[in-house]
Amino acid sequence: MNAGYGLTVRWSLDGAPDDAPDRLREYVVGTSIARFMFLDGLAFKVWRMREGEWFEGTYVFDSEEERRSFRADFEPGAATSPGSDIIGSAPVLLEEWEVVAIAEGPAGFRRGAGPSVS
Repeated sequence: MNAGYGLTVRWSLDGAPDDAPDRLREYVVGTSIARFMFLDGLAFKVWRMREGEWFEGTYVFDSEEERRSFRADFEPGAATSPGSDIIGSAPVLLEEWEVVAIAEGPAGFRRGAGPSVS
């Protein structure tokens, strides 16, 4: 058994519109969460952001094939994806990585919006 197969998609927020962080939060919470909750082969996805620096999607897939398939579908249109449209540029990084292990703490995994979303 393995812990999964990781993929990071990162955009630079350098030069993005001032309202990009708020628009990204709105898009993720209002649209994107629902889409990824039902993506076959996806164990989980985390959206991370450092305002003024970067925004990324961090994915963990159940198999290498599911990660490869997702990447093959996403990559050709990455420059025109909703995140790219909001930020005004294509991703600067698409990186596959090994999931060594996953520990779920007593608080458990959470779903939903982060503290910056009202």
